[in-house]
Amino acid sequence: MTQKEYINSNQERFLNELLDWLRIPSISADPAYKNDVHKAAEFVAEKLRIAGADNVSLEQTAGYPIVYGEKMVDPSKPTVLVYGHYDVQPSVPDELWITPAFEPSIRDGNIYARGACDDKGQAFMHVKAFETMMATDTLACNVKFMIEGEEEVGSTNLGIYVGANKEKLAADVVLISDTGMIANNIPSIDTGLRGLSYVEVEVTGPNIDLHSGTYGGAVANPINVLCDMISSLHDENRHITIPGFYDNVEEVSPEDRAEMAKTPFSLDEYKSELDVNDVMGEAGYSTIERTGIRPTLDVNGIWGGYIGEGAKTVLPSKAYAKISMRLVPNQKSQDISDLFKNHFESIAPKSVKVKVSLHHGGEAAVTPTDSKAYRAASKAMEATFGKKPIPTRGGGSIPIVALFEEVLGLKTVLMGFGLDSDAIHSPNEKYGIFNFNKGIETIPYFFKYFAE
Repeated sequence: MTQKEYINSNQERFLNELLDWLRIPSISADPAYKNDVHKAAEFVAEKLRIAGADNVSLEQTAGYPIVYGEKMVDPSKPTVLVYGHYDVQPSVPDELWITPAFEPSIRDGNIYARGACDDKGQAFMHVKAFETMMATDTLACNVKFMIEGEEEVGSTNLGIYVGANKEKLAADVVLISDTGMIANNIPSIDTGLRGLSYVEVEVTGPNIDLHSGTYGGAVANPINVLCDMISSLHDENRHITIPGFYDNVEEVSPEDRAEMAKTPFSLDEYKSELDVNDVMGEAGYSTIERTGIRPTLDVNGIWGGYIGEGAKTVLPSKAYAKISMRLVPNQKSQDISDLFKNHFESIAPKSVKVKVSLHHGGEAAVTPTDSKAYRAASKAMEATFGKKPIPTRGGGSIPIVALFEEVLGLKTVLMGFGLDSDAIHSPNEKYGIFNFNKGIETIPYFFKYFAE
């Protein structure tokens, strides 16, 4: 039986197994889901065993386990280290989901569920592609799987694990499907990812909530102050005002910017899809450039005071915000976090106290397009899509890409099959059945061409 025949005859089973995995609410950020996160790890470990992987284990860490498995077919063949993650983002606000986040629904050829695209759907493609290669005796490379459960909360324990297991994880390349492509008829491969600095701020005014009539206008309102402080972090050109923020930003050459401009992109379609009348961003850069080669600062959440039903006229004691900064090559996440902390504390008026807590971060990464691994990925996508993929820069962050290069000395190929419209991290996340099947079909070609 050929690979294609095996895939076609098992498509329904592959999909049903993915739906079973998606039903497990493996939310790593919320301790209430601890048992479910472990259950999701055990699920994929068992699927690897059934597919034919050896030495499958749940590698214990200080947090959630890392699922490891391998198949070493020939020491003379190259080794591919496949990375993915089984944890997912929280599903809130649940009321905005058309169907419940952990009750997968198929509509218009798409799988709707939390984790459908990020990253269970894409990680499972590799498990099923591996099963296909084992069943058809066509596995052309050695393969090692490392599927973690803390990607959505910073992968802290993965870094410790990788550092302690260099020999075990020795490989020739890392292969990841946790990114996307331009469109189903326009394949692309991400050749760069932005880094990340994530912080939380707390602004405190009076020691208790006060009556807004008695004290309003006389005592600083932490929410008002916080809004003013956040607003000051950008100037009129949407340029970030933190001193030193741009000192190490890699400036992309005019030639490379011209190549990026050739990427198929319709601003009108982009605005229509998001239901916005116009875009906003740093002056002097296109939308594609703003999300790929420029750093950003965004408020991810802001709260304080009374937010229940009806009215309660309080002047709150505290206000909070979560802020993320996407970084580009040469910007170090710890340096940027420190710059933010120093600046934010310095601009606070004396009427409030400010606390800045530094959460997780990660470094930007750029992958070469002239490597054997990239060429193998390009040929693989060309074989299944019928056209050569376009190299693009991704706006998201996968901090462990830089870690793999620093600790293991390995470059990464980002061969993702998601779409920007898949609403990852948002209500009604989806993943196309076409994309799921296409990934399973394409991955074996990568192994074939990488082994040549």
